[in-house]
Amino acid sequence: MDDLRVFLERAERLLVFTGAGISTNSGIPDFRGPQGVWKTRQPVYFSQFLTSEEARIEYWDYKLESWPSMRDARPNAAHYAIVDLLRAERLLAVVTQNIDGLHQKAGIPEELVIELHGTNRWIECLTCRRRFEPQPLFDAFAATVRPPRCPHCAGWLKSATISFGQDLDPKTLEAAEHAAMQCDAVIALGSTLSVYPAASFPLMAARRGVPYAIVNRGQTEHDSFPEVAVRHDGDVGVIFPRAVSLSVSGGFC
Repeated sequence: MDDLRVFLERAERLLVFTGAGISTNSGIPDFRGPQGVWKTRQPVYFSQFLTSEEARIEYWDYKLESWPSMRDARPNAAHYAIVDLLRAERLLAVVTQNIDGLHQKAGIPEELVIELHGTNRWIECLTCRRRFEPQPLFDAFAATVRPPRCPHCAGWLKSATISFGQDLDPKTLEAAEHAAMQCDAVIALGSTLSVYPAASFPLMAARRGVPYAIVNRGQTEHDSFPEVAVRHDGDVGVIFPRAVSLSVSGGFC
């Protein structure tokens, strides 16, 4: 634990990169693991959503099924440990692959959370980009099994997430790159670092010469990279909060 504690103590502008593994302790399943979502569900590609009513129904049916667990999930110790770093004035930003909004629920300000793959907290019109509260739309779909349309422009509505085959938001990518170029240390939590361009951002920071730490249960695609200074294999919800508690003078945990 000493190497991770020292890593955190020395960071003054830490970039935290998070993946699905940080949220599994909150009851949110990952997508690619042994019990992942894609073991039982086939993803609906963005092009399919745009062109097929059957695909839109499948998409909304999956979102309806997963919505209660996403809506009711609460942050866990790993999320709150990042808040402790914020309070200690060591946190620059959080770049996350997650769509669950748990960083914001834990207390990280919206402007410090860069959601690369969007968010399940809103439903968005693909035409006019207005956003809507999810619950009434899920209730309507459950009652009619008809994918909802925008009440303003009749455009198709979908969660404000990035689907397979959908372009990532250029402004979000720019914000993540800016954070990678401004941080003085970077840590990846709960990610296999196998999905790009997301996984490129901690590596971008590390290749500037800043210290790079990884905490994840199981292997990651960056484990063999010489840029990695600290590597811990295990439960992010145990290892990371303990290291933060030891590193923050006075402790907030």
